[in-house]
Amino acid sequence: MADQCMLGWILATLFVLFAIYCLVIKKKERGTKKDLLGSRRESVNCTATTNEECISGNVSDADVIIVGAGVAGAALAHTLGKDGRRVRVIERDLTEPDRIVGELLQPGGYLKLIELGLEDCVEKIDAQKVFGYALFKDGKHTRLSYPLEKFHSDVAGRSFHNGRFIQSMREKAVSLPNVHLEQGTVTSLLEEKGTIRGVQYKTKDGQELTAFAPLTIVCDGCFSNLRRSLCNPKVDVPSCFVGMILENCQLPCANHGHVILGDPSPILMYPISSTEIRCLVDIPGQKVPSISSGEMAKYLKTVVAPQLPPEVYDAFLAAVDKGNIRTMPNRSMPAAPYPTPGALLMGDAFNMRHPLTGGGMTVALSDIVVLRNLLRPLRDLNDSPTLCKYLESFYTLRKPVASTINTLAGALYKVFCASPDEARKEMRQACFDYLSLGGVFSEGPVSLLSGLNPRPLSLVAHFFAVAIYGVGRLLLPFPSPKRIWIGARLISVVHRELSSPSSGQKELDKCSSLQLFLHITDLLQSCETDLTRRQEIANFSYAGQIEPLVSPLLLPLVQSRLGEDISSTCTADKARCKKRRLGKDGKKIEEHQEAPLTALSRT
Repeated sequence: MADQCMLGWILATLFVLFAIYCLVIKKKERGTKKDLLGSRRESVNCTATTNEECISGNVSDADVIIVGAGVAGAALAHTLGKDGRRVRVIERDLTEPDRIVGELLQPGGYLKLIELGLEDCVEKIDAQKVFGYALFKDGKHTRLSYPLEKFHSDVAGRSFHNGRFIQSMREKAVSLPNVHLEQGTVTSLLEEKGTIRGVQYKTKDGQELTAFAPLTIVCDGCFSNLRRSLCNPKVDVPSCFVGMILENCQLPCANHGHVILGDPSPILMYPISSTEIRCLVDIPGQKVPSISSGEMAKYLKTVVAPQLPPEVYDAFLAAVDKGNIRTMPNRSMPAAPYPTPGALLMGDAFNMRHPLTGGGMTVALSDIVVLRNLLRPLRDLNDSPTLCKYLESFYTLRKPVASTINTLAGALYKVFCASPDEARKEMRQACFDYLSLGGVFSEGPVSLLSGLNPRPLSLVAHFFAVAIYGVGRLLLPFPSPKRIWIGARLISVVHRELSSPSSGQKELDKCSSLQLFLHITDLLQSCETDLTRRQEIANFSYAGQIEPLVSPLLLPLVQSRLGEDISSTCTADKARCKKRRLGKDGKKIEEHQEAPLTALSRT
């Protein structure tokens, strides 16, 4: 009996200690969460106490509010409007933008443009086709072509004036009767009980208004004043671009982007019209020579010009003398969202990478495709719990494409920059020589760069292949202790660059095909009784997100979970969509064959 009492006291004591421990831990977690959300609440107009009745009494005049009408905002407005959603777009400035970046769309991004039905937006703006890159180093050069053999002849990269492209997409969006575009500056998000209900904004005339919708999507660009309410922004500025337009000259390789591996950092050139060449000179750090004092012109003439190909030398000097020189900081920011009911971040407001690889628009358009497919099965956006679950899924399903392009941009920029470090010098030379080998050695990296093959494992494999190739060059024909040491450091450089937070490694770690598969099965389980919704989710998830990325060892598991009938249908749809929406006779395919899913029918 005494033993039983003693045992009871011991168990009771353990239970009490466990309860106290749980309470303390939860209290600490709540405190940490409050700290993280502190900055978020500063920029959110919390109306739960003073204006709760007003907000609750307002009827949403739109299904979706989009803040910003840049590349992401305008494309998203047209996409959701075409699916039958009532879309309200609020843009700070409706005049044509004038930027020196956002002018090169990779082939992977162009395919997304086709999938969204926006390919005609590049047809009347004097856009130029881009078929690959020309890489220059120390007087040598190599041509890297996009692997476009399996696609329609119209599929290629596109380069253009950023403002013309945006205006074309805005016109396309407002051509839909259910898309309303207005000029105004959004000052805050309206929150009620932890859910974003709409926005407060100032019109062009200075009038303060509010707009309400079950979903608010913030796409207000790299200078976003709303992102702090929806994510934890960690913006890095590794360098600045100095931009000019060259006239009356021809690039050494027509219809190719040109990357000159200069000292101290790369120089980019590509056509933006039939008569103009964009030149972007990268300057490391956040300080650039003064334009007004003439220091910038002197730097460009004495440091940059001697490193350029002779075909563009005279035109470059003429552009410097003309004086239309512009600068802008290059920002990178990993995606670190606070999942917030009723709101979503997209575009540069959400995620940025170094513009060296021209991947920003490809990531944005890919995100729009993912979001469109996610929202299609959800007929009523006022179903807050379901909408919240779908929005959380968006952050997971976007990772394969976004993390691959982000990581490549950050790592490639560091490799292409000149450095006094011997290991980095060898890595730079090894990268140039590896790409110059051609065949699979250039096709693999270029397919990653172009967004045609966004496989994270392929990215890691090619970077380490470059390192091994560099080590082999060092050790042959006769290794020395110094060369062995440099080779070891070269491997560590690759590992460090791929592991760098600014290169997007945190995103890369979380986008394995198995994790994506498990996430989608959880999403399927949340709608067990709705067979139509289950089939739609499985359909787009397998064809658009898992099948292109999954390991062959996991394919039987995926097919058995999602169903052989779904996977076979999606594979056929995906093959059909690989070719541009043109038949063999050059005519457009009917609308119902554009994408794997049928258009949303509103109820």
